[in-house]
Amino acid sequence: MTSTTSIAPAASTASAASAASVAETANLTIEKVGGRIGAVISGVRLGGDLDEATVAAIRAAILEHKVVFFRDQQHLDAESHEAFGRLLGEPVAHPTVPSVDGRYAFGIDNDHGGRANQWHSDVTFVPAYPAFSILRAEVVPPYGGNTLWADTATAYARLPGPLKALADSLRAEHTNDYDYAAARPHAGSAELERHRKVFTSTKFRTEHPVVRVHPETGERTLVLGNFVQKLVGLHSGDSRAIIGVLQSHIERPENTVRWQWRAGDVAIWDNRATQHYGVDDSDDHERTLRRVTIDGDVPVGVDGRHSLLLAPESAPEPVHGA
Repeated sequence: MTSTTSIAPAASTASAASAASVAETANLTIEKVGGRIGAVISGVRLGGDLDEATVAAIRAAILEHKVVFFRDQQHLDAESHEAFGRLLGEPVAHPTVPSVDGRYAFGIDNDHGGRANQWHSDVTFVPAYPAFSILRAEVVPPYGGNTLWADTATAYARLPGPLKALADSLRAEHTNDYDYAAARPHAGSAELERHRKVFTSTKFRTEHPVVRVHPETGERTLVLGNFVQKLVGLHSGDSRAIIGVLQSHIERPENTVRWQWRAGDVAIWDNRATQHYGVDDSDDHERTLRRVTIDGDVPVGVDGRHSLLLAPESAPEPVHGA
């Protein structure tokens, strides 16, 4: 990955110092794997019994590095995965897709349409989309199947001034009812039917600011990705063009990190300040991961306006999770 040093806001600089101090207190080792995003944390066994200092160090590292990785966490199972997640906040079930454990775990299995090879932040089609996602690798292919993350805070910070001003003024409509067939031209009929019956069983539309103010770091982050349908107040051509320009800054290689999975790996990312992309290049080999997401808050734009649920009239409670 690039070794370029990022130009971070003051809040991020303070966060870096705080993260280092807290990590030292908790006896963790944090090693950057990218110049602008990503770090590996060692010296900790994840689970629900971690002490407060260690949890604080992990949280600080996530906020600073946007995504952090842990090797050799094979001891984790569905129960301890969720128990650890509760140390970061309240687990939340996917709003439409049934969990794989009857509670909160979201299954990412490549034989069930789990090849998320599009840039996205998790579940942005609802107002209070997840704050953190915790992804655990159970079975990994012999090659391929890596995941990329992009730093949407750095992407915003490095926009030219006129583009920042434009982005600050925009709002976008996000939905889970997008053209899945166009996005996944090689998807089979069974996968398309599952998407229709399960993923879009409730069709959500939510209006978000294109730039939100991060509630913990104060950074401004871009809220885009493949759930964006259009920019509010613009016709489709202008909307697509502007979304493409802003999204291209997020996807710049300098703003990304790529992780090669091993069984037992765990990745935790700040879903409010990142997008991610699961690379679909492992042929027919099995790839099985489990994700627990932690509830977030309703975004606030730079103008102080909150995100709005447009449809349905109220978000139904998931029928799974307990």
